[in-house]
Amino acid sequence: MPFRALLDLLFPPLCHVCKAFIPKAGELLICAGCLNKIPFLVSPLCTVCGAPFATQAGADHTCGACVIHRPFHICRSATLLDGPVQDLIHRFKYGSRVHLCQPLGVLTAASLAPFCSAAAPDLIIPVPLHRRRLRQRGYNQSQLIGAVLEKKWGVPMEIANLRRVRWTEPQTTLDARDRVSNVSGAFAVRDPKRLEGKRVLLVDDVLTTGSTMRACVEALREAKVAALFAVTVARGVQQ
Repeated sequence: MPFRALLDLLFPPLCHVCKAFIPKAGELLICAGCLNKIPFLVSPLCTVCGAPFATQAGADHTCGACVIHRPFHICRSATLLDGPVQDLIHRFKYGSRVHLCQPLGVLTAASLAPFCSAAAPDLIIPVPLHRRRLRQRGYNQSQLIGAVLEKKWGVPMEIANLRRVRWTEPQTTLDARDRVSNVSGAFAVRDPKRLEGKRVLLVDDVLTTGSTMRACVEALREAKVAALFAVTVARGVQQ
C-alpha cells in the first residue's frame, strides 16, 4: 500500500467544516461543497478600506466614508464573516482549536496574494493581545494566522514591537462608538527605530468597525512607518 494511502487510512483527511472525507485533500482540508459556501469578497470594493458595495458589478472605487475621512492605511479582507468561515473563526478563537489557523491562513493567503504583492510589505505585524487576555486564551489568533501568511508570502513577521499596553473590554460587547473609545491609546510601539521607513502589513482575524485596526495604525504612525496596509481573514457585516 502506498504511504499516502496508508496515512489516509489511519488518519483520514476530513473537512474542517462538515467532517466529510476528502480524497486528495491538500493543505486546505475544506471540501468543495463547503468551499462553495464561503462568501469571498470580490469587486466592486472600496479601494481604500475594502468594503464591498451592494451592486453586483462595476469598478472598484473609494467609498463615501473614505472620501470624507481617508484613513492612513489600506485594508482588505478575504471573506465576509458568514457561513463556514464564521464557524471556523469562532471555533479557532473561542474554542482553542488552534489548528484552524491553517485553513484560515491558507484561504487568506490565496485570496489576498495580489494585494500583498502590490503592497510589497517589509514586515507582517499581528494585532497584539493584552498580556492578561493572552494568559486567558493561551495564544494570539492573529499571530497564528500571521505565521501562515509569513510562510506563504515570504514576508517576515515581527511580534514583540507593537504592544497592547492597556486592558480593553471585548469589542464584541460594544457598539461602534464605544469600540473607538475602548481601544483609543491601547497600543504602543516598543522600538520605533525598527519600524521607521518600513512598509508594514497589519494582520487580524476579523474587521468589523475597524476601530482596533485604527488604534494600531495610530501607534504605528508615530513610529514613522513608510506605508501601512492591513489584511483580515473576514469582514463583519454591519447591520
